[in-house]
Amino acid sequence: MKTTVEAVAWHDDHLRILDQRRLPQEEVYLDLHEVSAVAQAIREMAVRGAPAIGITAAYGVVLAARNRYRLSPATWRTDVEADLALLAATRPTAVNLFWALKQLRTAIETLPVGDPGADLLATAQGIHTSDIADNHRMGALGAALFDGEGDVITHCNAGSLATGGYGTALGVIRTAYANRRIKQVYADETRPWLQGARLTTWELARDNIPVTLITEGAAAHLMATRPIQWVVVGADRIAANGDTANKIGTYPLAIAARYHGVRFMVVAPTSTLDMERANGGLIPIEIRPSEEILTFSGTSIAAPGVQAWNPAFDITPASLIDAIVTERGVVFAPNQEKMAALKVATPFGTIVQSVC
Repeated sequence: MKTTVEAVAWHDDHLRILDQRRLPQEEVYLDLHEVSAVAQAIREMAVRGAPAIGITAAYGVVLAARNRYRLSPATWRTDVEADLALLAATRPTAVNLFWALKQLRTAIETLPVGDPGADLLATAQGIHTSDIADNHRMGALGAALFDGEGDVITHCNAGSLATGGYGTALGVIRTAYANRRIKQVYADETRPWLQGARLTTWELARDNIPVTLITEGAAAHLMATRPIQWVVVGADRIAANGDTANKIGTYPLAIAARYHGVRFMVVAPTSTLDMERANGGLIPIEIRPSEEILTFSGTSIAAPGVQAWNPAFDITPASLIDAIVTERGVVFAPNQEKMAALKVATPFGTIVQSVC
């Protein structure tokens, strides 16, 4: 199954992104020519999803290096460090951002003398192309875990909009549906940005995949009353022991799944692994503005003077995860030993299918 959604694309000499804040009412594209505009798009969630953020940042470095070189060919390598720092400061939890910046910094250090634009663009496009291939690989590995035809729940948006294309969690769902292993997808609405309501349902409806929208609070009741086979979600960062940071609301979904005997699958590329964080308690959690939950469409929905706590992510312990699906293989019942083995597994193309 293919998808026509393209959230991030290099267009002629600049970056073009689909403004996800405007979906599903409008499909509006932003043309970005400066690194400051790229940083703003990431920070304000015009582009979101850990892999898509990393790809966008990579293209942002291309713009930054090209413009710095035009201003000062002799000092651009030093000058561009400020732009890398600007991009790194946009979203603290999604590790793909820092992974992509590291790839571009390495490329910068090895470039010959001259205009860096073409070489860095090739590096960024390589990251983008590899992500799409990885998504299809994860889709096949994850879909193979389905027993017959059943229903699934997903949270937030981990589809083409959140990646280079096809998706992580939605990549598995797309492949499983094409293989007749899914009958119905239930999508959590995902407060406060409603990524499930606005984005996941939009993607699945475009692909003619049956999708039903639910509130987060309805998920446990759904598991108690319907034959849910899997919960399938993405990830923004995975610690060395398999603890996973994902959109707020994922952790209670995992608790409900374990209680009801529903299997829980995390789908993410190995660039999401952070082996320097021993466990999820060491993953930085982004706290976003209170106004995001105190208001709705610009209108206050809380009493004056009420405070709000707005973490963008929560941590799902590895003990609640049945399978972590990556492009390098599947880890069942993840722990530190299995995650370490996955990190050094054979590269894409000649891998074993699982790390048990």
